[in-house]
Formats: sequence, structure tokens, C-alpha cells
Amino acid sequence: MATNRSRRLRKKLCVDEFQELGFEVNLTYKENAGDSERDDFLYAFLTALDGLELGYVGGEDYGFVCLARRGSVNDEQRQQVQTWLSGRGELAEFTASPLMDVWYPERPVNVTA
Repeated sequence: MATNRSRRLRKKLCVDEFQELGFEVNLTYKENAGDSERDDFLYAFLTALDGLELGYVGGEDYGFVCLARRGSVNDEQRQQVQTWLSGRGELAEFTASPLMDVWYPERPVNVTA
């Protein structure tokens, strides 16, 4: 594919200066967590993300956090999500990946993004 793209095309493809960042989360619940407790946790998690203007795509144990509108998640928002997750009693553990490209996960993160 050509690398000499117009600004309009770079924006449409979400590349270069228009790269959008997010991060993956893996959630491990305590063994005694039932379905209703998991559902309640997921509802609270989605509500908390909504308050931070973030979106979540995934299931109850794995997903991707991105900005709810066009743009990138920043390190501060990622840290806020980690802090919220660490305060939850339903989880045995969780992991959050470093920031990564939302559209092209195999591509490195631009320094300017």
C-alpha cells in the first residue's frame, strides 16, 4: 500500500498523526463469584468507564478499552481504570496492557500520538 497518503486518507485510515490508542484488559474473578455478581461488576465497570468517557468492547473476562469518541486514551485514563479495578473485591486479579493502536494492534505506537 502506498505510504504517500493525503491528510484526508490518513484520517480515514486512522494512521500516522490520526492513530488512536486504547488498551486490553484481562479480568479474573474470584472462584466464588456467581453470575449475578459478575453481571453487577460488569455494569459498574461500564458505568465507571462511561464517566471517564471511555468505551469497552469485549466480554466479562477480556476486552478492549478505547475512547468513546474519536481519539486516544491517555496514560492518565489508563491509570484511572487500573485504580478502579484494583479497588474491586470481585476480582482475584486483572491485567491491563500498555497503550496500543486500536485499529492496527500490530503497529507500533507513534511517539506523537
